[in-house]
Amino acid sequence: MSEQPILRMRGVTRIHGTGPQAVHALRGIDLDVARGELVAVMGPSGSGKSTLLNLASALDTPTDGWITVDGVDLSELNPAQIARIRRRKIGVVFQDFNLIPSLTAGENVSLPLELDGLSVRNARAAALKSLEFVGLPELIDRYPDAMSGGQQQRVAIARALVGERRLVAADEPTGALDTQTGEEVLRVLRERCDDGAGGLLVTHDARHAAWADRVIFLRDGQVVDSTGVAAQPEDLLRGVGA
Repeated sequence: MSEQPILRMRGVTRIHGTGPQAVHALRGIDLDVARGELVAVMGPSGSGKSTLLNLASALDTPTDGWITVDGVDLSELNPAQIARIRRRKIGVVFQDFNLIPSLTAGENVSLPLELDGLSVRNARAAALKSLEFVGLPELIDRYPDAMSGGQQQRVAIARALVGERRLVAADEPTGALDTQTGEEVLRVLRERCDDGAGGLLVTHDARHAAWADRVIFLRDGQVVDSTGVAAQPEDLLRGVGA
């Protein structure tokens, strides 16, 4: 029997607004992300990439369809249970880092665990382990304004990975970084997936998508193509006329 995907989406539709002004951001999306797999999501502006990421990471709810994370049907959970799933199972990496400036790197990373009831001491130990994974244990007591952009993004990834997070969702995580630093960030995401997490990477750059096991392409809220990276994301882009 095959292992259950860490993320499963079936018939997922998201409509913003009602009546003539309604916007169909996603239309009947089916998607699985396996444990150990990194899936890149590409498409033109307005194609539904960020909406897909928000739904997969339980930051939004679908208008229709269903989503499971680690076998749990999100539609059956109340808001408090959804928040608990996000703290325990899902890590989100944003383009603009979203670190709290008044907290150190260690405090930023440990915050989800402390909110979930873990002691400060144990949460700090877990934060240090996560910072070690991204190669920045020495920054545990440094504040964001004393870090480079690349360091801040890696701390943000450490926060997304801390504890038992099994799904990592990254929205253009290299958009504000130089090429070399962006490659370092992608390498960390790739390593985490190789260690058993599932990953979703929203990107507009075919070079970044090449780090993934599979690329899906969205247009007008629908998956219009899917390929392994052996086919090269550039070919996919040309094929759908992006």
